[in-house]
Amino acid sequence: MAVADEPGVRRAGWRRARYPLAVLSLLSLLVVVWGGGYLLTPAPLPAGKTATVIIPKGSSLKQITTLLADASLIGHGIGERFSFLILAKLSRRAHHLPAGEFSLPGGQRPLALLNALATAKPLFHTVTLPEGLTAAEMAGILARDGWCDQAEYLRLTTDAAFIGKLGFAGSPSLEGYLYPDTYHLSKITGAEGLIAMQTRRFQEVWKALGGDGLDAEARRRTVTLASLVEKETALPAERPLVAGVFANRLRLGMPLQSDPTVLYGVSAAPRPITRADLERSTPYNTYVIAGLPAGPIANPGKAALAAALNPAKTDYLYFVAKNDGSHQFSTTLEEHNAAVRQYQRRSK
Repeated sequence: MAVADEPGVRRAGWRRARYPLAVLSLLSLLVVVWGGGYLLTPAPLPAGKTATVIIPKGSSLKQITTLLADASLIGHGIGERFSFLILAKLSRRAHHLPAGEFSLPGGQRPLALLNALATAKPLFHTVTLPEGLTAAEMAGILARDGWCDQAEYLRLTTDAAFIGKLGFAGSPSLEGYLYPDTYHLSKITGAEGLIAMQTRRFQEVWKALGGDGLDAEARRRTVTLASLVEKETALPAERPLVAGVFANRLRLGMPLQSDPTVLYGVSAAPRPITRADLERSTPYNTYVIAGLPAGPIANPGKAALAAALNPAKTDYLYFVAKNDGSHQFSTTLEEHNAAVRQYQRRSK
């Protein structure tokens, strides 16, 4: 006789199989109720308003969830954040949430928010760095406006491994190669990204000017000359002339006697030059040393680089400021001294 024909045995087995099915059914019902309710829950931030969220590179899903909660784009409760995290995984969006700064609208339901974030375009901001700034001045400006850490920016400009990775191996510093330009930055760009952008832009401009045919030492000397030109005059028409004066003095073995070199590495802020400054021996003071400074004293722009690559063919050996932004150029010391007396008298 088969065991299956015994009624008592059949019912007991049936009950044992029924309980797990009932539990699963109940759990499924709870998931449906929970999911349906949660999916219909709008963000605490009302519709019509937006929130800016900055998601750093390498953020985990849990960290992103916390950032969204802090911005009131999802609920702050533990259950709501956990629900969002589970939803992100179930919807397969968990690995497609980008890093960056984003502006996201309020009032969205969780799945709509996930889709909006996964397809959002990051925000970029226009930042202009003028010609003639030093690396320290750039670091100060960028840090003040929250684009990077000042100390980290400066550290990287003298980090040999980082310098080599950017294509400037052998250079003790990136001074001169931090190209001044208008950049479109994200809040997550950071010091490393900023410097990479600036040096890449320098290399683009340098190549366009025909400088890529020079070796590393010739490039350093040319950029150093360009930095002097940048600091001496802001007038485009004068830059080739100033470069020509310096080229003539270098050829003749005359000291360059460029005022902007005197305070480089000595004074962080601009100030009047004293006699003691002129006599101070530094690797940059062209009143004391022969030839070019040890390296660039600022970061030159395109016009100054072009002038250094192609100095004007001229007999000028001197120039003096005329106190209107322009300069008086002279061939002889006698002419120069007369110009100094004329324009210094006017300035007093």
